[in-house]
Amino acid sequence: METLTRHSAILNQARLAGKVEATNLTLDLGVTVQTIRRDLREICAAGLLERVHGGAVLSSGVRNIAYDDRRALSRDAKQRIAKRTAQLIPDNASLFLNIGTTTEAVAHALLAHRDLIVVTNNLNVANILAGKSSCEVVVAGGTLRRKDGGLVGDLAALAIARFKVDIAVIGASAIDPNGDLLDFDPEEVRVSRQILDAARSSILVADKSKFTRKAPVRIGSVSEVDHFVTDGAPSERFVTACADWQTKLLLV
Repeated sequence: METLTRHSAILNQARLAGKVEATNLTLDLGVTVQTIRRDLREICAAGLLERVHGGAVLSSGVRNIAYDDRRALSRDAKQRIAKRTAQLIPDNASLFLNIGTTTEAVAHALLAHRDLIVVTNNLNVANILAGKSSCEVVVAGGTLRRKDGGLVGDLAALAIARFKVDIAVIGASAIDPNGDLLDFDPEEVRVSRQILDAARSSILVADKSKFTRKAPVRIGSVSEVDHFVTDGAPSERFVTACADWQTKLLLV
């Protein structure tokens, strides 16, 4: 089977199921796993799918990728981003961590810190930090989104509005070339907006795959954050824009 025919078959399967697995593709298409891995790299490089452990998922502009698949996406990049972000956060600081797999990686990277107060609407973040006695964890109330452990809605926004913390660490599902930060759930966006407004400084954490994704709801702009920690910028124009916005771009 020729390369273009395989790519078409892979994309058709992804559109039907939302996801493809490398092992199944080798059987369905009658080629080696090395060939399928190369095909997936090429398709993902073109922005048509997103690579996850064991396969790839279909990008969508109207619904988010499943939580387990998001956790597997760009895992190494997220760990590097988290490590660099932790270096920006001193001991004896108060901070917000919002919903997202990258902010969860930041929580892991903060386990060596001392005397933190962490306010979060992310139950996974709370569980990561729960065993650390020198970290006080405050969980915002709200409606539990079971698919990813997020707390959203009016109660979460009202709880966060009671705080004024040193640093907000936020993620986003997508970033437009003009710097708009985007997400899928208006209720989550409302809480993220409240988090930004209730912090003295802010850090955006997002891997470079977010520049190729789309989402329908606007959180705000990269111009509103003090630091942006990522593993790649989409263009020199974006780098220049960050400098104009006085957003410090930190590439890991």
